[in-house]
Amino acid sequence: MIRLDVFSDPICPWCYIGKARLDRALAARPDHPFQVQWHPFQLNPDMPASGMDRRTYLEAKFGGQAGAVQAYLPVVTEAEASGLKINFEGITRTPNTLNAHRLIHWAGIEMKQNAAVDRLFRAYFVDGVDIGDPAQLVQIASDIGMDGDVTARLLDTDADADDIRARDADARHKGVQSVPTFVVANQHVIAGAQPTELWTQAIDEITAQLGPDTPQ
Repeated sequence: MIRLDVFSDPICPWCYIGKARLDRALAARPDHPFQVQWHPFQLNPDMPASGMDRRTYLEAKFGGQAGAVQAYLPVVTEAEASGLKINFEGITRTPNTLNAHRLIHWAGIEMKQNAAVDRLFRAYFVDGVDIGDPAQLVQIASDIGMDGDVTARLLDTDADADDIRARDADARHKGVQSVPTFVVANQHVIAGAQPTELWTQAIDEITAQLGPDTPQ
């Protein structure tokens, strides 16, 4: 298998779009060689633990409502082109995503990481769920087959929080400046929400290089 490391944040709309495009390529090439691993990168590492009002956050970041609308127009266009609906009106909070990243980490231990990432994206961008709320994260864990009680107990502690922060800092130190960022075989860096066609081409090229007799 070939490692495909993805640096992402569950509240990043380009990450949501990028995952959908990658998933279509993986589905089109079911014998692909990729082993996908998701890694933490917080867009807002200094966000208060309780998050903040979404409108207040966007207007402060983009200099007012008009600036926020303008900044998100390309996101809406690309999401629709990718067959995705983003319910921006339903999002009322911008959360701190540290706990969401902890959930992704724990889901990875149980081989449910992809499901966790999928469910977090849907919860935030479609259902308007505050994914900084521990109760919502427990529900998401339960929905994907994790033990909700265990997840609740873990969220009530600082388990793995320092590890998530350290991994985030390490990614920045190594040059990750925006998300999504994809790293193929720990060598080739691909930034941004790339088209499905790019991924299918990459899979075909890697598969050809590996050859039919190469152990995977």
